Amino acid sequence: MERSRIAVAGASGLIGSALVRSLAADGHEVVRLVRGAPSGPDEVRWDPGRQYVDTAGLAGCDVVVNLAGAGVGDRRWTPEYKRLLRDSRVLGTAALAEAAASLPRPPRVFLNGSAIGFYGDTGDRVADEDTPPGDGFLARLCVEWEEAAAPVTEAGVRTVFLRTGLVVARGGGAWGRLFPLFRAGLGGRLGDGRQYWSYIALHDEVAAIRHLIDGESLSGPFNLTAPHPLRNSEITAAMGRVLHRPTVFAVPAAVLRTALGEMAGDVLGSQRVVPKRLLESGFRFAFPGIDEAIRAAE
Repeated sequence: MERSRIAVAGASGLIGSALVRSLAADGHEVVRLVRGAPSGPDEVRWDPGRQYVDTAGLAGCDVVVNLAGAGVGDRRWTPEYKRLLRDSRVLGTAALAEAAASLPRPPRVFLNGSAIGFYGDTGDRVADEDTPPGDGFLARLCVEWEEAAAPVTEAGVRTVFLRTGLVVARGGGAWGRLFPLFRAGLGGRLGDGRQYWSYIALHDEVAAIRHLIDGESLSGPFNLTAPHPLRNSEITAAMGRVLHRPTVFAVPAAVLRTALGEMAGDVLGSQRVVPKRLLESGFRFAFPGIDEAIRAAE
């Protein structure tokens, strides 16, 4: 990819910060969207809750990547927090999509965050990008999240939806909470451990996003998950194997439901999601297996 001007919303998050580092290292001009007053020419003010974007700051951007949104696992899902989860994604996406579409020269591609929560609980069934949305709060949220990008799609901008799985990384997300527990010898399966987890190494997540930026013919939804999802019990065993720790503890489903409330349904739910379109586009994973993904995060 030639040197480009790339705007990133959610640049301080786990995926966003890794993406910004990767792009900057290759000489791209990265513009970060920030909620406070910009501290330099590489920052643009926005307020997703109020649907405000300093549109002038996006001028000249070839690419817009929207990864913003409150953390799904950061707090118990009270009605207030569920509203924040929705508004931080849907309102922010709508504002950014409208701002990008209104530019005299819109970006050539708009990449919007999403998640494999789109498919709901798939049980043992394999889900790819042709699978319809599932049921539940996260599935409905993902549908709204993607629909909010309609202004750029209607403006003729190539639009990509990043349906990301569980990112294997030390620095944040669900896996960032797992590493300390397993290192302390307190890790174990969740519930009966039979539920499928669709994971992706942080390195591959960033590489896939960059692959989709470069792919001029690539648009629509892409599952960002490793090729072979595994059951929670298999991932538990891999964590113990790689970290050389016992995995004798197990968290009963009833305890998770008491501790997490509605969110427990997604922790215990099964998502057997595969990256069909990503593989068909020619992408190759650097860390497709769970052991190597865990080692890459160490």
